[in-house]
Amino acid sequence: MSAVAAPVSRVERALAGWLVERPPTVQRLPVAVLSREQKAAELARVQARKAMDAAYEAELVLGLADESPDDDDPAPGTPGARSWKPDAELPGVSEFFTAELALVLNCGRVAAGKRAHRAWIYRESLPATWAALAAGELDEYRAMTLVEVLQHTDPATARQVEARLLPRAAEWTAGMLRKRATELLLELDPHSAARRERQARRRADVRVYPSPQHGMATVAADLPPEVAAACFEVVDRLARMLKVDGDDRPIGELRCEVYAALLQRPWEHAGPPVTAHLQIVATLASLAGRSDECGEVNGLPITAAHLRDLLRQLDALGIGVPEGGSLTVGLTEEDGVLRATATLDQLRRLARRGCLDHPGTDCGCAVLDRPQPTDRYRPTAAQQRFVHTRDRTCRFPTCGQRVGCADADHVVPHTHGGPTDCANLCCMCRSHHRLKTHARGWRFQISDDGVLTVTTPSGITRTTRPPGMRPPPAAPDPPPEPTAPDHDPPPF
Repeated sequence: MSAVAAPVSRVERALAGWLVERPPTVQRLPVAVLSREQKAAELARVQARKAMDAAYEAELVLGLADESPDDDDPAPGTPGARSWKPDAELPGVSEFFTAELALVLNCGRVAAGKRAHRAWIYRESLPATWAALAAGELDEYRAMTLVEVLQHTDPATARQVEARLLPRAAEWTAGMLRKRATELLLELDPHSAARRERQARRRADVRVYPSPQHGMATVAADLPPEVAAACFEVVDRLARMLKVDGDDRPIGELRCEVYAALLQRPWEHAGPPVTAHLQIVATLASLAGRSDECGEVNGLPITAAHLRDLLRQLDALGIGVPEGGSLTVGLTEEDGVLRATATLDQLRRLARRGCLDHPGTDCGCAVLDRPQPTDRYRPTAAQQRFVHTRDRTCRFPTCGQRVGCADADHVVPHTHGGPTDCANLCCMCRSHHRLKTHARGWRFQISDDGVLTVTTPSGITRTTRPPGMRPPPAAPDPPPEPTAPDHDPPPF
């Protein structure tokens, strides 16, 4: 942590508050009147200001971290205490700090953690680099390159490398700077490469996200280079074998088919089956064919025609639903608010049965709606299905962890009178569930249709809406107020 700062007077605090509340401004020159040389000079000044802002941001991040000590975190052996080691990259800082920083910066927790760690490295290991940033003498990208190479070595070694490279760092390309820093680091600290590899393995993950190609999605995994090369070689060889056997589809399409088959292994019947759990979300109009509005499968968009075809033929996407899997259909209002969830069998039974109070008539009574509240603490299976379908990911702002790793959490705690009702439940990943339960100074509120509002201890408020819900229409501009006549109206 930083040294104790000098006392701040009330006048200084009031002046700082006034400056912080002012809207951000930037000095801009009229581009149209600048000469070619002046435009180039102004661009150079902009790069220097960006570097200065990056150094200032790091100072602000560290100041916020210094005011977020780990003193209030659950102590070892107490309820809620974490079972893993504290973050060595931010020693003495609350485990919940990066979550707060993510909301302040409106970015993901991983990105916020990287920025906090970078600021910490500037202060502890690369102070001269930080000073060069603050002076506008070194751009942020080259400074980040030094951090990337030197972050896992001890501060003394990092400063040795910095002292030898910084005088010429601005002259080299970022690639050349990285190469020279790496060579010098390996000379001074031969074990640094192994530490960097261990850190990379700890951060590795498998991700799925929509592809730029229409109707497709991408699965990506972080692997060591030799493992990634071996995996691709297997996929490529099998795809080329199909090509030799006469399959005339493009080789890329064959690779994708082989990749999916190797993961799902549909030919294996021994042992427990690998189940597929699909969530289909659509409006009633889209399901009935009255609308071409897109639906979603497990959060990935598909067209209305594709959606209707999927309901008629579950393997329309080439993934199928093996025995032991599940398929949940979410029915939404036209504004995207989730109305109800059901399985296909439940939909078929409801369609045959109709309204129990008015059998055999087209009464218009609702036969499918949001699950009823329960008196017990644990949500019912129907509530779990509804909340997971509505939220699809952890609802903490900027998170997005998939619901498979999320809890249906009571926003108003059950111990404080919060009901076990879908209007008081939302998906929270384990990390943010712990934050909500044990971190001090946070406030959480949820509306009846699932809009979640979170306020940090530093007063930053963020709101998240269920993914399928559309924002409310913008309010129309108020009519202009009538202007007073500039002369007395005639008497009528």
